[in-house]
Amino acid sequence: MNKEQQEIRKKSPVQIRNKKASFEYYFVDTYTAGIVLTGTEIKSIRNGKASLVDSFCFINNGEIWVKGMNISPYFYGSYANHVAKRDRKLLLNKREIRRLMEDTKAVGFTIVPVLLFIDEKGRAKLDIALARGKKEYDKRQTLKEKEDRREMDRAIKHF
Repeated sequence: MNKEQQEIRKKSPVQIRNKKASFEYYFVDTYTAGIVLTGTEIKSIRNGKASLVDSFCFINNGEIWVKGMNISPYFYGSYANHVAKRDRKLLLNKREIRRLMEDTKAVGFTIVPVLLFIDEKGRAKLDIALARGKKEYDKRQTLKEKEDRREMDRAIKHF
């Protein structure tokens, strides 16, 4: 990801992160995918009413889907409101899908959604990552590093 793409993500009014994913996995490679949305889903996302917790991606018939992503029903929606938890199709190039399909065949690799944001044209985008699971001792090391950073920040702030 280059600096221009990082700036777009920082400027986005909506940034919904999957914090649990960075604790559970090492990210090997990241991709940005569009999402096929229906009805009032984009309005709920713009209000920040979405969650990526416990969601994952899978490949079916050459298409990539995200499962378990929760987009709350739009408050002002009518009888045609959307279903909160449904499988949503992601938009990637065939070459990228093929590469992900090959990489996930290896043991221990999966595809996880990392960040949901709105781009400069108003479209919802999802950053997904090819991830490898962490072992228990790796998770303890991550927690220790996080605690050490907090202590250093406190010490610097105090003096």
